[in-house]
Amino acid sequence: MCCLRQVRNVYTKCGHGVTLPDEMINCENSKCRWSPFHPATCTPPNCLRTCKQYKTFPQQYSPQIDAFCPACARQQQQQ
Repeated sequence: MCCLRQVRNVYTKCGHGVTLPDEMINCENSKCRWSPFHPATCTPPNCLRTCKQYKTFPQQYSPQIDAFCPACARQQQQQ
């Protein structure tokens, strides 16, 4: 099933977090309405009965990065 990937980078040296834009993760299932493999010829009302009409729960990641966030890194370079 297709889903969104949500990533929030947490920078341990300053404690700030930066949320990245959501990224669509596509599956290869032709029975998933959101998949690039879903045929264009599959249309309502048949599609509503035979194909998944929803995305699964988002994948959520929060990597801990041992660095300063981009804003703090720029500020340190200016000093």
